[in-house]
Amino acid sequence: MLSGLIAAVAPDSLGERVDLRPGDELLALNEHRPRDVIDVHFYSAEKHLALQVRRRETTFNISVERRYGEPLGLEFTQPTFDGIRRCNNRCEFCFVAQMPAGLRPSLYVRDDDYRHSFLFGNYITLTNLDEADWERIGKQHLSPLYVSVHATDIERRRRVLGNPDAPDVIAQLRRLANLGIETHTQIVVTPGLNDGPHLARSIGDLADMYPAVRSVSVVPVGLTKYHQGNCRTHTQAEMRATFEQVTGWQARLHEQLGVNFAYLSDEWRLRLEEEIPLRQTYNGLNLTENGVGLVRQFLDQREAFQDAIAGRGSQAANITLATGVLFAPVLRSLVADLPAQVIPIVNHFFGDTVTVAGLLAGRDVIAQLRKRELDGVVALPTTMFGGPEGQSLDEMWPQEIAEALECQVMVGMGQ
Repeated sequence: MLSGLIAAVAPDSLGERVDLRPGDELLALNEHRPRDVIDVHFYSAEKHLALQVRRRETTFNISVERRYGEPLGLEFTQPTFDGIRRCNNRCEFCFVAQMPAGLRPSLYVRDDDYRHSFLFGNYITLTNLDEADWERIGKQHLSPLYVSVHATDIERRRRVLGNPDAPDVIAQLRRLANLGIETHTQIVVTPGLNDGPHLARSIGDLADMYPAVRSVSVVPVGLTKYHQGNCRTHTQAEMRATFEQVTGWQARLHEQLGVNFAYLSDEWRLRLEEEIPLRQTYNGLNLTENGVGLVRQFLDQREAFQDAIAGRGSQAANITLATGVLFAPVLRSLVADLPAQVIPIVNHFFGDTVTVAGLLAGRDVIAQLRKRELDGVVALPTTMFGGPEGQSLDEMWPQEIAEALECQVMVGMGQ
């Protein structure tokens, strides 16, 4: 039986008023069995609420009138009550397939759930939807959704996804548009697979559906040392060719649509040592979860960042900023005249081709900082602990790293 296990009840909420408690299970809401938090919000929009609740071995009903503006106030242990929809594709560059053995189970989940796309901005492929899913997306207006396209040509896309039964994504995006659902799309560019003319066709096809399709993020493929497929990372020449191709599309599409539409992830610019564009380049969109505009967001906060560093320095506590190899030059430029040192951490855990801060392992930080003189505070990237558990990918807490280094560790002040 589907049920939502309550983790917390907010003060001054309807949940507190009717004495709901952590550990209670919400079985039904206005005669609907909620499948997830989306259902809870959707079916609790009425003034009168009828709840069926299970507390330990006892099931009971609550009938209550919701006051104007009163929050429901329920936090659940999981956003989906019936599990998570798994991916039915076999992309050669799938990051989950490139994980080493022995990590926590949640890191091996191939998430491809449209509800997580709506709730958290996760990118999905739309390859596992049935008619009930389509009906629900339209009825509950689950917009926007975030879609991994990779290629708009159906045969090319099936090859990229490793799924010979993948449906036509252009037809699916049009169907979403007809339902009033906006989409943000993504292309992970793999050399020799979906770059060059394939990328050009994909950007053009997606732009033809603007504004229902609001954007396409162009991301370079990332491979760890555990990768066993046939694809490879870009050479510098290939990076440059794709960069020039996409910026050319931006210029044309800005003239045609009034927006850039196609957005390069920051990695292209950092690896090519290109200037980071101004905030208006991103046309008011927040695509930072896809690595687009994250550096610009950081640079726009440079004064606060530099003031924080200077304040720490005035307390005779120099700061060591640990970050990924890719972001280290940007960070160095911001602290050149401040009491701080930047140390790029080479990623031995996943392989040195992985250069972003969000994929650093605690053990690499410890091994490489132990060789340095640390006479102050060590600042670690927030994104390094970005998972739901709040640990690094190799299951280390910030405090564990602090104890191993025998120094104070803070999280923040870097990507």
